[in-house]
Amino acid sequence: MTLDLRQRLKIPNSRLDDLNAVLLNPETQVVSDLLKVVAKYGTPEEINARAQEANDLSTLMNKVKARKPEYYTQLKWLEEQRDKGAFISVADYRRSVLGPGAATKKFNDDFAVTLEVSALQYFPWVIAAAKRAIENKVLMPGRWIKVRKMKEQEADGDLPAIAAAMQIIGASYVETLDTKGTDGSNIHLNGPATITGYFGGIGQPNDHALKWADELLYYYTTYGVRQVLNINPGTVLVGYLLYRLGIDIEFKISVFMGNDNPYAGLWTLIGAKLFARDDGTSPLIGFNWGNSTNNETIEITAQVRKALGF
Repeated sequence: MTLDLRQRLKIPNSRLDDLNAVLLNPETQVVSDLLKVVAKYGTPEEINARAQEANDLSTLMNKVKARKPEYYTQLKWLEEQRDKGAFISVADYRRSVLGPGAATKKFNDDFAVTLEVSALQYFPWVIAAAKRAIENKVLMPGRWIKVRKMKEQEADGDLPAIAAAMQIIGASYVETLDTKGTDGSNIHLNGPATITGYFGGIGQPNDHALKWADELLYYYTTYGVRQVLNINPGTVLVGYLLYRLGIDIEFKISVFMGNDNPYAGLWTLIGAKLFARDDGTSPLIGFNWGNSTNNETIEITAQVRKALGF
């Protein structure tokens, strides 16, 4: 009986034809509106080329030098420290923690832990962290999350300075766009009685998903910002679609999305698989669970993740 019930869940191939008919129909406004946003920036190939140029270290350094010369000097210092080997290596750090026994231990890098810092708000913090790491012989974080207002950090020069610093130290980072739902788009988001809606991903109503896409493409093509936080089912789908079109953006699902059970995880991964490129890759490069999630939920979802090839 159980096997028979499981067979009822099989999805006919014709359903995929139905979905393609919706996506490819010129009259489908939800797709047409997104394509209009993309067209503002050019073809996917042109967009990627602009982003690659914007993310070039020399391009970023020139922007920093023009806006904040003192940051440029600090970035050059950071380069010098990296080039002369001032930072402790992983091998030396292991020896400092484990002693001589580190040489005989086997480390499984498939399960390596990445120190992720949240949140990096101002460029001087990177320099302070670097000085601390050198002085105390500890590892620099390999991952940073930023949640400061994009327009604010663009105006004062922190945005390109941090982007350049991340390249210099070989770290990855993720930005939080201004169209994240707490910008007045949801008029009911005013206090404890309504804030729970935001934690369920309800904070980007109506045309806000298109504004999110527009903002993402602006910072992608202007500063090479590739990874952003994603908090809403609509913008998650928009991210999948942009990547499917050939635009090399990536996103990390935030804790604010509210995923807290294996079925929410399955739904997110189904979308990732459905809209993956033909090479199997997806723009979904990070997945933060809700704070109430336990180990069993993660283990159950990991089974599905592996089965889908992620």
